[in-house]
Amino acid sequence: MAYSSGLNDRAMALADAMIADAQNLRLAVSLGPLGETLVDAGGQALGGIEAGLQLARIAMAGLGSVDLGQADSAGRFQVLVRSSQPVLACLASQYAGWALARDKFFALGSGPARALARREALFEHIAIDEKAARAVLVLESASPPPAALVAEIARDCGLAPSCLAIFHASTQSLAGSTQVVARVLEVALHKAHELKFPLERIVDGMGMAPLVPPHPDFITAMGRTNDAIIYGGRVHLFVSGPAEAARDLARAMPSSASGDHGQPFAEIFRRFGGDFYKIDPMLFSPAEVAVTALESGQTFRAGQVKDALLAPSFA
Repeated sequence: MAYSSGLNDRAMALADAMIADAQNLRLAVSLGPLGETLVDAGGQALGGIEAGLQLARIAMAGLGSVDLGQADSAGRFQVLVRSSQPVLACLASQYAGWALARDKFFALGSGPARALARREALFEHIAIDEKAARAVLVLESASPPPAALVAEIARDCGLAPSCLAIFHASTQSLAGSTQVVARVLEVALHKAHELKFPLERIVDGMGMAPLVPPHPDFITAMGRTNDAIIYGGRVHLFVSGPAEAARDLARAMPSSASGDHGQPFAEIFRRFGGDFYKIDPMLFSPAEVAVTALESGQTFRAGQVKDALLAPSFA
């Protein structure tokens, strides 16, 4: 049965607070040509790590916590993510699954506006009935979307453009790279879905991945954010159901289960001619996974962090 989730209402409360603190967060806030609110967190605006953490919380619709943790043995500070509503926070909201293109503009859309538009097949497997008077969208882009695309987004959400708050930050920026790395738990949820594990049995989850140094080159920056999760990400899921299913999920989930595992992501990307969709989708998962079966109390572990691959990527 579908239920009302209130994702956009929760996210808008965080978005409004972030906008109110725009000067301290080094954001640029403006009204677009159709009356939409545009928030530059890492394009022309400098933004920062704190802006990225807050952007990630907005992308999770306020149903997850995103913080910085202490450094690992290699001196890499960690982005820590957790949620007690992981399916709603990560898949219904945070997952960057809405491909938005118009003329020469392209960006992946994240955030709870996706749950209003329901343009992705993924929503056939998430039982929510999202309703909202205002909507929040987060884009991986240095620039805001053109007016014609804003009109399409608003129409898909069933809202006037003036009811949209659109945040954008490039992967090359501090805020953009931080909010992408904060998807470490989301990546695990999406991998579980691809492995046909029932989403309703994922009860809770947490994850961590190293904060990456941004880079002005797009491919290098994208490579670093992917490497942070694929080779440096750790996730712990708590699931209901048989212990055997939890064991099988843990064994199948780590990125090392993919044949494309073993090179820095930028090299893999170039090897496939820059075609993201030719890369094995099973690669996009955390390096190290633990899955606890709640009924039995057993925890199953698989995979491991690959420091040898992170070091050259982050250099």
